[in-house]
This record gives sequence, structure tokens and C-alpha cells, in this order.
Amino acid sequence: MSSVAASRTDQTLQRFLLVSVGLHGVLAGVALVSAWMGHRGDTWGGPGGSVTVGVVGSLPAIPLPQPEVVSPSRVVDESKGLYKSEPRTKPKPEPDATPIPKFQRNKPPKYVSRPSKILENPVPPPANAVPYGGGGAPTVPTTSFALGAGTTQAGLGFNGVGGGDFGARYSWYVEAVQRRISRNWLQSTVDPSVTWAPRTVVTFTILRDGSVTNLQVTRSSNNYSVDNSALRAVRDSSPLDRLPSGYAGSQVNVEFWFDFHR
Repeated sequence: MSSVAASRTDQTLQRFLLVSVGLHGVLAGVALVSAWMGHRGDTWGGPGGSVTVGVVGSLPAIPLPQPEVVSPSRVVDESKGLYKSEPRTKPKPEPDATPIPKFQRNKPPKYVSRPSKILENPVPPPANAVPYGGGGAPTVPTTSFALGAGTTQAGLGFNGVGGGDFGARYSWYVEAVQRRISRNWLQSTVDPSVTWAPRTVVTFTILRDGSVTNLQVTRSSNNYSVDNSALRAVRDSSPLDRLPSGYAGSQVNVEFWFDFHR
């Protein structure tokens, strides 16, 4: 029994001894590795100290890139002129492009004034008429007026003591005779088929009391209805107003003309 117990004790000691030896071996290996790693820097670079650096201007084998230099443009005007800009040329239209038509203002129509058959006198003036600016007053002053929308015209002249002075001195009496005869010259008394007729001239005498005598046609219009209407207008106007009190004569000779236009 004692021998068996002794053998077991020996085996236990041997086991602890082997474990202790292994642990010491591991510790020794770790110490060696640590010492070797600590002295590794001296092997590569040597001990530390001052370093001298030399500056090299250029390396011929390796060219350095040049920096980009941007020079500002000093040209103010793109034109090639010295002091004046060149005119800009208009772009030429495309060959297939249709030109836009230019609009023009409408010109006002031209109106041609035709001679009026109503207001113009187709009959030439008498041979004894004094032209404008010829000087002197006519012997018998004549005044014209329009009747019924301007379709008929009539005029008269007075010839009394003093000649042409009667119409100038007693213009109010001349106008009264014109109004009286114009009211009695009726267009309805003329043949409806007649639209125009030459001038008809009648003469008559006004006495002091205004009565009319010596009525006659001195120039015919070659139309009976027109001549008759002129005579009727004067005849229906009698008696006229009395002659002016300041007039020294006893009668006045009157020439009355009629131009008919329908």
C-alpha cells in the first residue's frame, strides 16, 4: 500500500515540474522577442541626429509643369476701325425665305371737281360789260340772287335819273323789288319737260306810285313757257313799292334777266 502511494506522488511531482519548465520557456521566448523588436530601428536608420537638405534648382530628367498664364484682353472694341465702329452688316435672307411685304398707307382718293351747271352762268356776258379792274362803275348796276334751292337765278338793273347812282343810293329799294319778283317767279309755271333754258331778259318801267308799265321781252330764251313765266312774275308783282321820296325822277327803267335750271 505504501509503494502504490509513493508512485502516485512521484507522478504528480513530475507533472508539475514539466508544467513549470514549459512556462519558464514561454517567458524566456517572450523576453527574447521583445529585446529583438526594441533594437530593430537601429538596424534600419541608425541613431538619430541632424539632417542636411540641399535645394536643387531643376531636375533635367523630370520637367516641372509650367503654370497657366492668362493675359487679359486689352481690346475695347472688336471693330478694326481706328476711331469709329464699323457698321454692322444685316444678315442676308435665306434663299428660300419669302420677303415680308411692306405696308403702305392708303393714298386719299383724288376728287375731281366738275363744273356746276346750277351756279355757273352758261351765257357769255354782254358786250357793254366792264371787266373786273377796268375802272369806272357800270351804267346799270346788276345784282343776282338764287331762288328755290338754287335752281333758278335772276338779276336786275336800274336806269333812272343819275344813272348807276340809283342802285348805290337806294339799295334797299332794289332788294325789295328782287324779293317781290322772286316770290312770284314760280317754277311750276314752266313746262315740266324743260330742264334748262338760255337767259331771258325783260324790261319794264316803274312809275312814281310803283305801278309797272312797258313790260316786254328783249331777249328770248327760245322757249315759250320760260319767257311767259318771266313776264308773269313781273306782272304779278305790280304794283311795287313807291319810288323813294328822295329820288327826283318820276320813273325808273328796269332790266330784269332770268336763268332757268331745273
